[in-house]
Amino acid sequence: MRYLSDEWIAAIGRQLADFPAINALASKHSVAVTQLVTASPFGDVTYHFTCRDGRLSFGKGPVPSDVTFTQDYDTAVGVATGKVNAADAFIKGLVRFSGDHQKVIDAQPLFAALDGVFASVRETTDYR
Repeated sequence: MRYLSDEWIAAIGRQLADFPAINALASKHSVAVTQLVTASPFGDVTYHFTCRDGRLSFGKGPVPSDVTFTQDYDTAVGVATGKVNAADAFIKGLVRFSGDHQKVIDAQPLFAALDGVFASVRETTDYR
């Protein structure tokens, strides 16, 4: 499946339920993130991740967010494949951030567990 396709977004959403590590953290965090990736093969793509009231969601489109990240497709692919360090991309201005910085800091364990979800579909994802 192609990275950022509707199929990919749906696959990530389905995988949330299958990862005990992230589900164990859901009741301890409250955060909503919107990602905007520009200039992808699908045009601009927006997706979201939310953790509210112990429930997790990942899907297409924006949500009322604590944090919004914006990056171009090449940067998103680099970060997703581990070829680009996310912190370095942010420092270099390749990833733009708006919202509550503290929410991101407080939810680091949740985002670390979310990486396991992304990793679960990485092998079947086409990043070209």
